[in-house]
Amino acid sequence: MWPDNETERDFLNFSGVADTVAEIITQAAGRPTSIGISGSWGAGKSSMIKLVRAALAEKDQKDSEHFIYVEFNAWLYQGYDDARAALLEVIATKLNEEAEKRKTGTDKAKELLQRVNWLRAAKLSAGSALALALGLPPTGLIGEAVSFGRKAFSGDLTEGDAEDVEKLARDALTTTGGLIKAKPELSPPREIQAIRDCFEQTLKQMGVTLVVLIDDLDRCLPPTTISTLEAMRLFLFLDHTAFVIAADDAMIKHAVRQHFGSVEDDLVLNYFDKLIQIPIRVPPLGTQEVRAYMLLLFIEAAEIEDAQKESIRGSVCAQLAKSWRGERVDRAFMQTICKDAPPELVARFDTADRLAPLMVSATQIAGNPRLVKRFLNALSIRMTISRAHDVGVDEAVLAKMLLFERCGSPKAYAALTAAVNNDPDGKPVFLGEWERKAAAGEEIELEQVWDDFFVREWLAIAPPLADIDLRGVLYVSREHAPLITPEDRLSSEGAELLTAILTNPDMAASLHDRLTVLPRPESTVIMDRVLERAGREQEWGTPAILDACIAVAKADPSLGTRVAGFLGERPSGQIKASIVPKIGDQPWASQVFARWKNADVSDPVKKAIEATEKG
Repeated sequence: MWPDNETERDFLNFSGVADTVAEIITQAAGRPTSIGISGSWGAGKSSMIKLVRAALAEKDQKDSEHFIYVEFNAWLYQGYDDARAALLEVIATKLNEEAEKRKTGTDKAKELLQRVNWLRAAKLSAGSALALALGLPPTGLIGEAVSFGRKAFSGDLTEGDAEDVEKLARDALTTTGGLIKAKPELSPPREIQAIRDCFEQTLKQMGVTLVVLIDDLDRCLPPTTISTLEAMRLFLFLDHTAFVIAADDAMIKHAVRQHFGSVEDDLVLNYFDKLIQIPIRVPPLGTQEVRAYMLLLFIEAAEIEDAQKESIRGSVCAQLAKSWRGERVDRAFMQTICKDAPPELVARFDTADRLAPLMVSATQIAGNPRLVKRFLNALSIRMTISRAHDVGVDEAVLAKMLLFERCGSPKAYAALTAAVNNDPDGKPVFLGEWERKAAAGEEIELEQVWDDFFVREWLAIAPPLADIDLRGVLYVSREHAPLITPEDRLSSEGAELLTAILTNPDMAASLHDRLTVLPRPESTVIMDRVLERAGREQEWGTPAILDACIAVAKADPSLGTRVAGFLGERPSGQIKASIVPKIGDQPWASQVFARWKNADVSDPVKKAIEATEKG
């Protein structure tokens, strides 16, 4: 298994791009710089951020440059804190810590932190300034003070209010103790300018360049995205600063449109271009890069010395850098640098050779590193199940079937699994002629459900499946393609519906008309399999499998009590408030809510239940 997170080890030959970004920041020599690293979800932006920091650290040692790094993930603060205020505080706190450590610029760094704290205490970042400007009731200590002031001015201040004023004064002293004393002339615009001046002076006294690395901005909701960009703008284009922002530029532009309403594309581009001086896109992966990535993942999981793994990684990246000259990274190359590779590792090299071209051409994967890794993780899990149950599935066969499951048409995959289930030996014999012609490079006439470019390439992948018993493969793939035994009493229509539901559970509602005409025994079998799959969920907000549960229960209302019983038995810690409105209009929901209210579910869940029941 491979963890789905960023890494400082380069598996994709991204070091060249990271070194370029580091060189741009170094050559700026203290001039303000903003760099946008763009790419789709899972393309490797977070890893690129890590590689940029590593490249800068290496240059820092060689060139005696001085950098301070701040890593900020706006997504972590979403829903818990104002991203704008959080970024200000993270930067000010980091500079204060570094100043104390370096024994230079301490006074200015401390002043900067105090000014930021004053803004937070005043809740200007959360909207109190706007509330005051609009004559609305402000929040926080300042809001309470203003409210008491209005009462005193109008003559409505009571004896109880007077006591509250004294308490408020004590709280204000406690809360703002150690912060900058608010002078009469203090105002948000002046204080913001003072923060900018103090920030610049701090960096100048310390003789450093602040490098702010912002990641996961494209995961945030539009308000969080805009708040982070606005906070970034406060420090942007000041001397001795460099901002590196990793985000999908399409998502950023979407957030700008959402924030400003229906604005023209030119205005969206202008907003983005003013923030990002130098846009850099994560390079898309071709067959060579995907094959090398898979090979290195297999090496990472192999039981060989870490020093040897690092040596192999270096050799692969060096070979990739020469791929434009026709140099290849494939099984043959890997065997030249892994002369003592065990047979099972060599077999995995073959798997990478066979699958890499389709990993790039299949639109559902399109060479995306995260999706490639998830595919290999799914393959690893199913092989583990195979060994645990002594099924004896061949990894190459399982990989070919998993690829079709992930990238092929759901109807074609349903037809394939139905053919396996209906054959006494579990063999998809109808593939025989197609696979023979595909291997020979001959023209193939495919039926409509199969007529697809992906299928034509998939048929040519070794090994051919027509003469292989695939029942073991379906057994270890039950989460998507159930093995239908005679005892299940499912018709071909029922089997096709079950496969479709488990393959795309979020689309189960579209099958309502077909589900309603199924005999009740078949609906029961389908619900059995859906709930079996649902039992693997660890968090119950609105997972896709919930749509399948609801759809089957709507088609056969007698099954609603089973869904209610299943949800009522989920551990209370797994229940999230978002599930309440999702199931609120179902006839069996009241049973679930009654059990949850008596269980130790969170307060947000209980409040959501109360709101739904009132509604």
